[in-house]
Amino acid sequence: MASDLLSIAASGARAARGALDVTAQNIANASSDGYVRRSLRIEEVSASGGAGRIGDISLSGARVAEIRRNADAFLQGEVRRTSGDLQRANVELTGLSNMEGALEQSGVFTSIVEFEAALQQLAGDPVDPSRRAAVVAEASTLANKFNITASGFDAVGDGLRFDAEAQISDANIIGGELARVNLRLTRAGSGSSDRAALLDQRDQLLERLSGFTALTTSFAADGTVAVSLGTNPPRSFVQGGTAGTLSSATAADGTLSFAVDGQAVSPGSGSLAGASLALTELAAVRTRLDTVAATIADAVNNAQAAGVALDGTQGQPIFSGSTAGALRVVMSEGRGLATAPAGAGASSRDDANLNALRQSLAALDPAQELSGILFDVSSKVAGRNVTQSALETIASSARISLEQQSGVDLDSEAANLIRFQQAFQASGRAMQTASDIFDTLLRIGR
Repeated sequence: MASDLLSIAASGARAARGALDVTAQNIANASSDGYVRRSLRIEEVSASGGAGRIGDISLSGARVAEIRRNADAFLQGEVRRTSGDLQRANVELTGLSNMEGALEQSGVFTSIVEFEAALQQLAGDPVDPSRRAAVVAEASTLANKFNITASGFDAVGDGLRFDAEAQISDANIIGGELARVNLRLTRAGSGSSDRAALLDQRDQLLERLSGFTALTTSFAADGTVAVSLGTNPPRSFVQGGTAGTLSSATAADGTLSFAVDGQAVSPGSGSLAGASLALTELAAVRTRLDTVAATIADAVNNAQAAGVALDGTQGQPIFSGSTAGALRVVMSEGRGLATAPAGAGASSRDDANLNALRQSLAALDPAQELSGILFDVSSKVAGRNVTQSALETIASSARISLEQQSGVDLDSEAANLIRFQQAFQASGRAMQTASDIFDTLLRIGR
């Protein structure tokens, strides 16, 4: 069965118009985040057979067969993976840097050195009221510096946990959105513009989710995606039109654990993994800081108990509390300092007990212990800076590769715009020619 020229030209015009629409979308969204370049597949429309023409094939024009997204699943997966690693490094580095700042800015190291210096000054004249008062004042300053450092650590931990909770809430919202996109994809026409837009939305949601935790994805033929979160092992989070719930729990030491629908999971990468690593390090450093504070308090209080105060009575504790946050000075006057050994009389200038205290502190060397803590934290900050810079370069390279493959090239789109416009005009000319032929035939019939 022969095809008429008018219908062929009309189908060509429709196909060219569809191509122009897609090209216009590409140009309009050239700078839109997450937009993947579209292209058309145009195919011939053919009919076969007919009365007296069995086996004959007649071409009947063209039609838009499919709107394709110029997406590469491997490159998209690399962007998700490298972005998650970068987010993990960023959050961990921020937490460690804040810890370093809390240690350095509190001045606790300097305060330990000054407290030991005040004890040394007192050894020169153990009954001098001003020197005794200076020791109590330095002890109070030392306790205050430990308190400030502990408060700084609390603020770092609170900030990390607050951000993690906000990110968990966002992850659950994204999970719900992915489930809805899956449902809409099952109803979207194959190769349609709506389907392409839904696939763009799906990929954007997956990239956002990968910033929080490691993802394992499985794509079906209809474009729907099944998502599992974390590692050891991954837990199912989105399946078809159903989304699970990501949650967290805070341990006594301030560290975080995570679960999907009650099943424990390790984030693996992303900002939640970074927060978990930073909080674990914070808990370890906090324990070391508490140990230094308890060591100083025990050494001083034990020495006090072994000696006598200026009035000849047994020495009483200077400090209370066994952690950096709880350390307090309970002695109000310098007269209570037990510089003399047990059995010495009132106003004794015997400084044997004071010397024993100084030797005890020298053996423990709390200043060196605190310096070691600061050195370890600073070393980790320096190391994470190197790691973060490397991961940033890797993530940037992966994104550039994806954009080169799936991004919009305005020069190519401009050329397509002219090509499809000419195709549309040519189809219009063919329609005009068909109309002229038809008019001529009618005139001949008269």
